[in-house]
Amino acid sequence: MTKSPDTQTFRPANVSTAAGYAVEQAVADSYELALTVAQGADDRKGADIVVLKVAEVSYLTDYFVIATGFSHVQVRAIANSIEQSVQETYNRLPIHREGHKDGSWVVLDYGEVIAHVFLQKEREFYNLEAFWGHAERVAFAALPAR
Repeated sequence: MTKSPDTQTFRPANVSTAAGYAVEQAVADSYELALTVAQGADDRKGADIVVLKVAEVSYLTDYFVIATGFSHVQVRAIANSIEQSVQETYNRLPIHREGHKDGSWVVLDYGEVIAHVFLQKEREFYNLEAFWGHAERVAFAALPAR
């Protein structure tokens, strides 16, 4: 655990210095992972994709990626696309996956990035962007269709 210098909260260290990674590289890696997650959501027409950098305000994770699907099937398809994109790019599976069967709010936890894929009604109800309103919004521009 590392102590954040500007707060009294503790957050897990993102890197193993024994593995030889610098902290800056871990931050860059989590940023790239967040963009890969966002692109995976966009590949299945996820709407209103938002990337929030929550590392400065939370010990939970570095980034949230939030997207909307317009049916249970689309929410599951977006989640599957995110998983496929991350697995192809980083050879990683989520640490935890929740809500896939129901398909109204799917959470994919990759440790340093957590993806939330909502139906529109659930996204409006839980309003994570407002709850984490003090977090930095990261610009995301979808790549052209492959």
